Amino acid sequence: MIRVSQIKLPIDHNTADIVTAVLKKLRIKKDDLLEYRIYKQSIDARKKDKIYFVYTVDVRLKKEKNILDKIKSKDISVTPNLKYKYVQHGFSKLEHRPVIVGTGPAGLFCGLILAQMGYRPLLLERGADVDTRTERVQKFWQTGQLDTGCNVQFGEGGAGTFSDGKLTTMIKNKRCRKVLEELVQAGAPEEIMYAYKPHIGTDILKTVVKNIRQRIIELGGEVRFNSRVSSIIVEDGRVSAVAVNGSEKINTQVLVLAIGHSARDTFEMLYQKGIVMVPKPFSIGVRIEHPQDLINRAQYKQFANHPRLGAADYKLSYHSGSGRSAYTFCMCPGGLVVAAASEKEGVVTNGMSEYARDAENANSALLVGVKPDDYGSDHPLTGVYFQRRWERKAYELGGGNYRAPAQLVGDFLLDRPSSALGSVQPSYKPGVELAELKNCLPGYVIETLKEAITAFDRKIKGFAMADAVLTGVETRSSSPVRIYRDENLETNIGGIYPAGEGPGYAGGIMSAAVDGIQVAESIAGKYSPEPAS
Repeated sequence: MIRVSQIKLPIDHNTADIVTAVLKKLRIKKDDLLEYRIYKQSIDARKKDKIYFVYTVDVRLKKEKNILDKIKSKDISVTPNLKYKYVQHGFSKLEHRPVIVGTGPAGLFCGLILAQMGYRPLLLERGADVDTRTERVQKFWQTGQLDTGCNVQFGEGGAGTFSDGKLTTMIKNKRCRKVLEELVQAGAPEEIMYAYKPHIGTDILKTVVKNIRQRIIELGGEVRFNSRVSSIIVEDGRVSAVAVNGSEKINTQVLVLAIGHSARDTFEMLYQKGIVMVPKPFSIGVRIEHPQDLINRAQYKQFANHPRLGAADYKLSYHSGSGRSAYTFCMCPGGLVVAAASEKEGVVTNGMSEYARDAENANSALLVGVKPDDYGSDHPLTGVYFQRRWERKAYELGGGNYRAPAQLVGDFLLDRPSSALGSVQPSYKPGVELAELKNCLPGYVIETLKEAITAFDRKIKGFAMADAVLTGVETRSSSPVRIYRDENLETNIGGIYPAGEGPGYAGGIMSAAVDGIQVAESIAGKYSPEPAS
């Protein structure tokens, strides 16, 4: 096929306009075009008075052999072959099927690839299936009754299930296409294949993860819920089994640790067993909420609320003279700030949007980077203890029952307590208590956030609006731990493969899924899918 790039069309274009533009660029007639498909779509909103959609389109022609010779343009090229190729399997025999711990993106995609290659993996999930999980999360948001085994962090689909289902990623990896194809096959909107900032939405993502689970089972795999790996058994420097829920023993030569960034008890257990790990940098801060209409108007000007554009988003960064950096993260247009705690007496916030992104407020994490030197210890799990300290302070400041401390931006910038809410109503449930956020975050984080908000207001008019709401705290931006793995993706204990965000090798749904695939490839490249006789 031929790839045609930089097809720029006005906001009110239609499908026929895309075809016309392709024909013009290729200097061909309509009869010469056999088929086309959109590879990429983005929005160019840099000009105040015009917004364009920009397309990259792959086409199949009746005569395409000489087209590249006839038309010399950087916008016309041969479409690269992006079809996923399974690795050649190895020949070492497996006495037992591979065990995967966790059913977040890394675990699900590691399990899916292994199942597709005939390895019949067993997936162990400490939380519940996504439907049961949804009920328990909703109960927590409504009543403040936290289930520490099944919550926004733990359960089928991982932490990303209760987010926005954002699929944006900074990685350039050929496996990304495989991830998108499998998500669409499992029920995600087809537009994620080409959208510039693809998202699935929490509501649709729940169905998608169930369908991936069912596909793994159809291919001979197994998925068990409410099955927490409480210990690992090591013999002669290699894993030989895992203990589940403190009692059941499951033998295995291959153990994938696709644990999430909040599996703190699992980190502790692995450390005690001698798995090498180190603290890693991450970020902490707050959630900021604005009226979505304000963001739409700031980003799209007179085109705000145009039906072709949807809810606007943003991505901002700031570098302080102090050496600290702040940035927005996991921006949720038309979304909600949600309670995401997984431990008793700790407040954790996160953001979530459904596919329609039609809630009244926009929200985003507003974070400041922290590093091991900030944690106060050189213990491998010191980042975990650092997170926990500020989560508990936020719990106390919110008055208990998982209500979150909140402060208006205007008061925050002037270093004064908020006495009443303004025009922006916070979406966080079970609810907020007005407080001074300086009492639940480090001083250097507070000062950097103040600088950043002022700087961001110069980029997005109204970002520093006095009534905007800050809700604390967000501490689970990424894992505070990195588990060592070698060139074969194994730990210092043989047969154990860390994967995804929890062990420190990913930062979002796409990168975690890709890392899970890479781990599956490493396992498949070593072992035969045929069981030992």
